[in-house]
Amino acid sequence: MGKKHVIQKSEEEMIKEGEQLEKTLGKEQKVAKAAASREGKIYIFSSYNNTILTLTDAMGNALASKSAGKLGFKGTKKSTPFAASKVAETVGQIAEKMGIKKIGIVVKGIGSGRESALRSFANQGFEINSIKDITPIPHNGCKPKKPRRL
Repeated sequence: MGKKHVIQKSEEEMIKEGEQLEKTLGKEQKVAKAAASREGKIYIFSSYNNTILTLTDAMGNALASKSAGKLGFKGTKKSTPFAASKVAETVGQIAEKMGIKKIGIVVKGIGSGRESALRSFANQGFEINSIKDITPIPHNGCKPKKPRRL
């Protein structure tokens, strides 16, 4: 090992770091105040390949996000209802730590993890205010191709 270098910072650099810390602390305090209202929303996005859950406060600021892939599920196991329920459990634990009691659930997608994630939140004891489905539905489809000319 070589010599250890001691880095000395000037007063200007120290002041800049202090200002940056104050900015980040201000943001955290705003998030904490919003979480203190004890209401939040959970967005469930369930595709054929994965299930992603995002916890937000009442104003829509993201507080936490988890997916089946982040929890260690790989390949086709990510899209199972079991993986979705495990993701919902971890997001529920995060919400409890933040003090959120009432949740509104917004569901999007056509994967197999939608219902199991919903059941998991109900079993954890959250007060569910609303369940909203915002899955996009095509109402006329794409424009068909032109007929082939020979």
